[in-house]
Amino acid sequence: MSNQEVSRRTVLKTATLVGASAITPMFAIPAKAEETIMAEKVQTPVIGSERIEPKTYKGSYAKVYFSPVISEEALIKLYNLVNEGIYGKVAIKLHTGEKHGPNIIPRPLVKALQSTIPDSVIVETNTLYEGDRYTTKDHRDTLKVNGWDFCPVDIMDEHGFVNLPVNNGFHLKEVAMGKSIVDYDSMLVLTHFKGHAMGGFGGSMKNIAIGCASGQEGKRQVHGVGEKVPEDWNKWPAKEVFMENMADSAKAVIDHFSKRITYINILRNMSVDCDCAGTAAAKPTIRNIGILASTDLLAIDQASCDLVYGSPAHDKHDLVERIESRHGLRQLSAMAEKDMGNPHYRLIVVD
Repeated sequence: MSNQEVSRRTVLKTATLVGASAITPMFAIPAKAEETIMAEKVQTPVIGSERIEPKTYKGSYAKVYFSPVISEEALIKLYNLVNEGIYGKVAIKLHTGEKHGPNIIPRPLVKALQSTIPDSVIVETNTLYEGDRYTTKDHRDTLKVNGWDFCPVDIMDEHGFVNLPVNNGFHLKEVAMGKSIVDYDSMLVLTHFKGHAMGGFGGSMKNIAIGCASGQEGKRQVHGVGEKVPEDWNKWPAKEVFMENMADSAKAVIDHFSKRITYINILRNMSVDCDCAGTAAAKPTIRNIGILASTDLLAIDQASCDLVYGSPAHDKHDLVERIESRHGLRQLSAMAEKDMGNPHYRLIVVD
């Protein structure tokens, strides 16, 4: 039943992925795949893009492809479903993490996918906080430690920044991005979906909103801090203002690339903490869910949240608490208000 559009309720009837013995042949997991658990049909409290069932809606909708299997084969298959706008020199925007980060996307998955994309490189930017990626020199050392040396890695703000305009933003008129972002024809946003200390969750929007902004100028703009950055990040602007600033920054990136940008979210090892926490990140308490792919930024982050909220209560409690306590769902409504995605999406399960 490859690429068949099914409801999440149908998927539940077909298979509950709690262990190999419970898997039906349709969702048999290859040798290198990871165990996942299927979520129930639940809509996140904040709706930026409403999930619709097959044959119940006649208007346009974003397609979000979903595989409950986390494997090299599944990742490549989903990418090939959403790569129609990807060509030329390709930037793979990846959060490469602090040294020895326990939850980052496994290198074999990224290496397998990158090898199928001609003229592609991983892109990153330096950090605003002082850590393993604060300077270009330290950042390159961290890349090597974490195993991101199987292909070229461009630290886009190594040689400065370029201002990209924010059209009809909430607060920002422009955002300083890593200078070399303009050297790429297209971008694949490859995201480890997880919690975040300030954003509540980090999905595709956060990956480009903060991840493409230059380490100093751009990230100060997105975080809403001036030249003197408060040492205690709890004193930085947060909640709605921060989410809106992220939406502004992400909008600058998607407007720049237009149809030449696509998104993949990997829902595994979802700690309440971002990969920028490194080895200090809290251990995940929610089980792995799978991989999502779409050409629609809002739809993929909405679908990711819907699958988290649809997880068993004892699994999702910590991550949901992190999302809501930081007002993270404002990311979804902010994107919807700025027309950064289709208000309807369909979840298409790919075996």
